[in-house]
Amino acid sequence: MNVHPHRRYNPLSGDWVLVSPHRTQRPWQGQVERVADAALPQHDPSCYLCPGNERAGGERNPDYDGTLVFTNDFPALVPADGGEYGTCRVVCYSPRHDLGLGDVDVERVVEVWTEQYASLIGDSRIGHVQIFENRGEMMGASSPHPHGQIWATEHVPTHVAREQERFAETPSLLEEYLAEERERVVEENEHFLACVPFWAVWPFETLVASRRRVASLPELREEERAALAAILKQLVQRYDRLFDTRFPYSMGLHQTSHLHVHFYPPLLRSPTVRKFMVGYELLAEPQRDLTAEEAAERLRAA
Repeated sequence: MNVHPHRRYNPLSGDWVLVSPHRTQRPWQGQVERVADAALPQHDPSCYLCPGNERAGGERNPDYDGTLVFTNDFPALVPADGGEYGTCRVVCYSPRHDLGLGDVDVERVVEVWTEQYASLIGDSRIGHVQIFENRGEMMGASSPHPHGQIWATEHVPTHVAREQERFAETPSLLEEYLAEERERVVEENEHFLACVPFWAVWPFETLVASRRRVASLPELREEERAALAAILKQLVQRYDRLFDTRFPYSMGLHQTSHLHVHFYPPLLRSPTVRKFMVGYELLAEPQRDLTAEEAAERLRAA
């Protein structure tokens, strides 16, 4: 393991990250976060995502017993002329308020993602469908109820466009990386692999990718969708065990080139200490102290 300051290259984005392993020894005297209450009720009368409750926009949720999809009451995009065309939807993973992606029926969630993607991308004016989840107060989630979002946009967003440019140059980019990656693997099965990528920026960042090069969810075979659900469930369970907390993260799927999932969790040393992207990171390039190899080892041990 390299213990000296060095830079690593991200072939998916073309960016670099500065790695400073020696800094893990410095004492932490920064901000300490509040740990969210661990015990949540199965149904919260004040939660706008629980079955039967009224949402912020005035609509009332049905008494759903599986997943629920609805158009965001306060969307960032609307399907109308005169601006950026699009739509924003919310996907409730479960009626249970106290669960997370590591606890719910993830196979059903993957089915809903697939159905929603196929429906939205069928609109000729939609150029990209972004499936994502913000989990935890630290990542700006407005409710602990297990849910994610889907934003469909007219144009391809900046980060996705940069990845697509790299894949256009080297279509087998991720295939080649997965074939060589062993040291930083966290979870794997016959169809998917989860690792802390060599170029990870966030302390416990992970990348989940399909072994077979498929562009999007609808192209997956039934057994591959089940394998994706299994590895996502196992990975989130590892996160939750790492610091014995409901691990916050931003997670999202990138499609159209080689299907993969990014997990960007902010926690650094404990449930109350997180990584901040400020100063040098905002003005120069990302920097991390914990190496990707050590992060993968700690996740495997969780």
